[in-house]
Amino acid sequence: MLLFAPMKRPASIRANKWQVAPPVPADIRQQLAHLSPILLQVLYNRGIIDPAHIQAFLDGRYLENTDPFLLTDVDTAVARIKQAIENDETIIVYGDFDADGVTSTVLLIEALRGLGVERNKAQPYIPDRVDEGYGLNVDALTKLREEKGASLVITVDCGIRSVAEVEHANAIGLDMIITDHHSLGPKLPPALAVINPKRPNSAYPETMLAGVGIAFKLAQALRQALPDRVTFSEDELLDLVAIGTVADLAPLLGENRKLVQEGLQVLNKARRPGVAALAQVSQVTMGQMTAESIGFGLGPRINAAGRLEHAYTAAKLLAANNMITATDLANELNALNRRRQQLTSDLSAKAETLVNTDAPILIAADPGFVSGVVGLVASRLAEKYYRPAIVIEQGEDESRGSCRSIPEFHITEALDEVADLLVRHGGHAQAAGFTVCNGNLPLFMERMTEIAAAQLEKVELAPTIAIDAEIGLDAVDWALFEMLAALQPTGNANASPVFLSRGAEVVFHKRVGQDGSHLQLKLSTGNGRANTAYRILPAIAFRQGDWADALPQYVDIVYTIGVNEWRGQRNLQLMVQDIQPTRFE
Repeated sequence: MLLFAPMKRPASIRANKWQVAPPVPADIRQQLAHLSPILLQVLYNRGIIDPAHIQAFLDGRYLENTDPFLLTDVDTAVARIKQAIENDETIIVYGDFDADGVTSTVLLIEALRGLGVERNKAQPYIPDRVDEGYGLNVDALTKLREEKGASLVITVDCGIRSVAEVEHANAIGLDMIITDHHSLGPKLPPALAVINPKRPNSAYPETMLAGVGIAFKLAQALRQALPDRVTFSEDELLDLVAIGTVADLAPLLGENRKLVQEGLQVLNKARRPGVAALAQVSQVTMGQMTAESIGFGLGPRINAAGRLEHAYTAAKLLAANNMITATDLANELNALNRRRQQLTSDLSAKAETLVNTDAPILIAADPGFVSGVVGLVASRLAEKYYRPAIVIEQGEDESRGSCRSIPEFHITEALDEVADLLVRHGGHAQAAGFTVCNGNLPLFMERMTEIAAAQLEKVELAPTIAIDAEIGLDAVDWALFEMLAALQPTGNANASPVFLSRGAEVVFHKRVGQDGSHLQLKLSTGNGRANTAYRILPAIAFRQGDWADALPQYVDIVYTIGVNEWRGQRNLQLMVQDIQPTRFE
């Protein structure tokens, strides 16, 4: 059922809709009665209801056939790469400047060199975000052909919509292999091979691989096809797969979850000096690294290189073979990340002055925006105002924009509708990018506003918190926490379980944080009800400090269950996402 949160809350804290998942049907509950009802409900909410799939999920297995040759055109790509290796051709791996693109680039270069390709014959190329922009670039392809003597270019995490660029490559004698996971355009690029599991004729069961996952499948196929040349193991590459998959917010279900599980095992061994150095500056303890460690620690620092300077710094870090070099590069990325944080904060404040927050889509354009953080600024706008948002860096002749959206509005499909105004564009349902000539910019903004207005006119725009189950607060204990640990690694599409508990008694609360923006709580599990144990559970509600002046004695809370470690002690802690005063009948 859908519960609309009451409005008796501080004006500064946004109202959310609470959507409690429907209960598991009785027949499934009966069939799987050996499972905890709470765990079963969480699995059911994720579409995992078949007994074999449930067992595989809990055991960390994946039941589908993962033969890389099920991917359309992999056989063609492998044959052409084999030919290039045998003929001593120069192969370029052309990547992207985000964490997915960087890990994809490093992975495929390592795989090629692990097949005996000399360093000068297998070279990475990552475009400059400012000078070249995202994806394939005609001038870059020409230079690779003329100056590097390249005859084969393999893209990773880009290229699926680069029809004109691939046509140019063909015309100058470059063979192209496209590997990408982004949404397909109306026409595939005329490359020798186009590897994307989203292709309608692909037989591969997992359609939601990240770019690095597809690069890994190509590396697997090369290992199978060239067994006499192989000097690398798949395990050596799995740490890169985990970083790229989590950082790109790929859904952590199916094969992605399996790859990240295995990749975390490799990551926690710190085989790469770059990983060890990056973990140190991120204050992540080796041996305890999780998907969350990647998402909030490693990933942002890798991304910072391509956002503010050049992604080669991150690539060099991941490929570093000694701790001295790795430490220097990790410190550089850490400094860039701090700079990125401040810049994002400053430009977000500026963007808010340029948008109409009542508009169906928020669009801010200014020459002062920095291309490396426009996506982050768009994310902040979309999150704060719950509207699709576009932030555009205006250049002299062309402008580049980054889009972030909400579930009710498919941003890439909207860009498709105005493709006649754009130089290039691409992305996913809720994140995309584009380049537009300045002469078309006013009309672009007008038409995007019209599209958003038409689609969202009758939609109530308020963020929804998806709740896995309503449980009594007394059910929260270490046994429940350990049982739910079987869901790890959690992330996109397999989030940490979210629970609703009603009538929790607030026995203590105060503002915390440097600016008092967070709320610390202590909640009673007993509440005077019969057969409930009285315990005190600590809780933290980030960015909800203003409740401190309006908090009633009893509250309904939506939360996840975490652990707070302090001075060697580990305690359960509720991570509160939303609060409502309890309504007593």
